[in-house]
Amino acid sequence: MKRQPSARVRVRRAPKRARYDRASIHRVLDRGCIAHVSFVSDEQPYCIPTLYARVGNRVLIHGSSASRMVRVLAAGAPACLAVTIFDGWVLARSAFETSANYDSVALLGSFRPIEGVEEKLGALEAFMEVVLPGRWAEVRSPSRQELNGTAILEMEIDEASVKTRNGPPDDDESPDAERDTWAGVIPLTRGYGLPEPAPGLRAGIALSPSIARLSGGRPR
Repeated sequence: MKRQPSARVRVRRAPKRARYDRASIHRVLDRGCIAHVSFVSDEQPYCIPTLYARVGNRVLIHGSSASRMVRVLAAGAPACLAVTIFDGWVLARSAFETSANYDSVALLGSFRPIEGVEEKLGALEAFMEVVLPGRWAEVRSPSRQELNGTAILEMEIDEASVKTRNGPPDDDESPDAERDTWAGVIPLTRGYGLPEPAPGLRAGIALSPSIARLSGGRPR
């Protein structure tokens, strides 16, 4: 990541909330798992949600080789990848100051396809190890046919910006502070629920270690 942000990613509204350093960019990317990828195809803009994983200073996405998004991005089309983490409501004493706490990151650049059987396998393993550590060793590896039908694309993290809001409402010093209206923050908490077995799962099959680590070892 460049030390000085480009004009394309410099945050202009509330710039004090912006960060451009690599550690901040990686931190926000590592909090999420779904990105929205924007691109233009035949003069029509698209914004597609997709799973992603950060591996080093790259972002990986994957999908069907036949999909429009994959075909356009693999050809080198300019793209924007955005991730937003909603952290809770910021409830002020006025509608105007009511807001939300969040972490967000936006990347500009282009994707390149990862080619070759071993390279694609390595990228898919790295992807899964980020999303669900340990799961790759518990499941069947992709077949050659599955690999041929799957595209893995990577974007180098170069032009990017983070914007974050956290903390209470900004109306403590306004006349609204005299109102008898509750104000504060309602944080959002996240957690995995109990694992729900597939309908055809044979009886007696224990949770895999990777799943047990997420759920505390308690199946439903």
